[in-house]
Amino acid sequence: MTALRPISADSHVVESEAVFTGLVERFGDDAPRVVGAGTVDDAIIIPAKGPRGVRRRMGFAGMRKRDGITLQRRRGHKPEVDDMRDDEAKRILAKGYEGLRPGIRDGAWRHEDQDEDGIDAEFLYPGFFGLFSFENTELLVACQKNYNDWLHDYASASNGRLFGLAAIPIQDPEAAVQELGRVIKKGFKGGCIPCSAPPEQPYKDECYEPVWSLAEEANFPLSMHVGTNAYVPARYRQSLQPGQSPLPQDETANYAATPATVQRTLVDLMCRGVATRHPNLKFVVGEFNAGWIAHWLDRVDQGLLREHRFRNKDFTGERPHDVWRRQFYATIEDDRPAVLTREIIGLDNLMWGSDYPHVDSTWPCSGAVLDEIFEGVPDEARNKITHDNVKTLYGI
Repeated sequence: MTALRPISADSHVVESEAVFTGLVERFGDDAPRVVGAGTVDDAIIIPAKGPRGVRRRMGFAGMRKRDGITLQRRRGHKPEVDDMRDDEAKRILAKGYEGLRPGIRDGAWRHEDQDEDGIDAEFLYPGFFGLFSFENTELLVACQKNYNDWLHDYASASNGRLFGLAAIPIQDPEAAVQELGRVIKKGFKGGCIPCSAPPEQPYKDECYEPVWSLAEEANFPLSMHVGTNAYVPARYRQSLQPGQSPLPQDETANYAATPATVQRTLVDLMCRGVATRHPNLKFVVGEFNAGWIAHWLDRVDQGLLREHRFRNKDFTGERPHDVWRRQFYATIEDDRPAVLTREIIGLDNLMWGSDYPHVDSTWPCSGAVLDEIFEGVPDEARNKITHDNVKTLYGI
């Protein structure tokens, strides 16, 4: 057996202005819009959020093929964050969205980027994660509907090499059911929900049952991607006494701790009845990598036993390992620890993604990275993680 050309289960788009059509007129300064198009200031901004509401429209990985640079990459790892201070980088950045590679802006040209990286197809997540975290649920629903229509057109232009994952406005369960039905009819293979639920309505809440039921019936996997948190009201954020200062932030610690932002959500889904009530509903943990999962499942299992023993009860529910293997998937990039613990996590539960065109992407070195992280691993296992599992999950 030889290694098959991979399929990325986790790639991204950079949204065009069409995603935000009509929002400013309806929602004013709370609505995102594109400013500075065609310049170095090209960005999606939400005026009401001030400096926190600025998101540049960039696909940094796509700049790695510019003239005059040599990629820096450690063995078994994605390329290092690029140095953008050279003249060619400045020239490209000065164009904003228009300076991106054609395949980032137009699905009809994405095949060029895929062929550059040696991959067959990609499943697409948003680039603008803010569309999951609006406080105003009417704005959230409207923006996600716009996004889904634009994404459908972008992916349809690819001649079968792109598959969009629709945004599902689960913060409004009734609207979520309507949008879910609409995108299923449009031909989407899967969708995205926030990686953290609204604090007052965790995913174990009965209000989501119609969403879970429809997704299960339609064999429509639901993904929870890193960074797609639901809005958190101020009363649930860390409170401070007068005169106190916030805890200092550590960028490296925050980056390394990203799995923690989905773990509570997973416990809600796996251990609080959702997965048991909907045993055919599939969930994807996107871009959290997976080397942590083998040990974490043991901790969840121990936690359930402790929880019940301290209440003088015997635990009689499903064990986390069994629920995970039946219904949950995780995407990885350059995660050799996940590959080495694949038998614990589940060989059928891992999928590879390039994260293109984001800065964490393996592009355009995906083939070399995969050769290195799968060194000593049978081709059958590699093909499952990089090709077969994603095809089986989404039915392509």
